[in-house]
Amino acid sequence: MVAIGTGLLRSGEVLAATWNKLAFTSTNVADAMKNANYGGAAESKDIQLKLPDIAENGASVPIEVTSHIPGTTSIAIFVEKNQNPLVADFELSNGAEPYINTFIKMSQTSQVRVAVKAGGKAYTQGKEVKVTIGGCGG
Repeated sequence: MVAIGTGLLRSGEVLAATWNKLAFTSTNVADAMKNANYGGAAESKDIQLKLPDIAENGASVPIEVTSHIPGTTSIAIFVEKNQNPLVADFELSNGAEPYINTFIKMSQTSQVRVAVKAGGKAYTQGKEVKVTIGGCGG
């Protein structure tokens, strides 16, 4: 608090510096993956996705991701037909288990793609989810 009070550290700047605006504001999956440094990701069966085949409400779609790729350092979630496909990008450190369990919004039926970074390379896995009620204003 002293550092903020004296102007040595501004509270909003620290968080803003780690946000990849270009990736999160990209409007197609290819650009979002490239801008988030997952471009050219290879398909991998070592990424396990747990998603419903049909989501009754696109505003709250459960997703569970487990990477069985050794040395996984990040996991990102992309929804192809959302206005901004990059939904989340999780950085893992200090040997954290490469597992994510969360809820995402989907505007319509779409391919959900997960990308993982491990050992300096990018890997991906995807699944189509049918949405019966839109979650992003639909």
